[in-house]
Amino acid sequence: MSKRIHVVPHGSGWATRREGAQKVSSQHRTQTAATGAARTTAIREHGEVVIHRPNGRIRDANSYGNDPFPPKG
Repeated sequence: MSKRIHVVPHGSGWATRREGAQKVSSQHRTQTAATGAARTTAIREHGEVVIHRPNGRIRDANSYGNDPFPPKG
């Protein structure tokens, strides 16, 4: 099972969905609420959250585990 969790538009609200899953994991009224739920799960599972825009395009991504490609700096 993928540790990547997507925050996606769903009906008139937002949902969290694991990468590769057909069904949503949870439904929320706002993108902020969905992002918070996805973040909590990602922290617990050392995964990644991918946040989408209302049009479905990726807006942002955050990793909460051992990042195989840490930022150089």
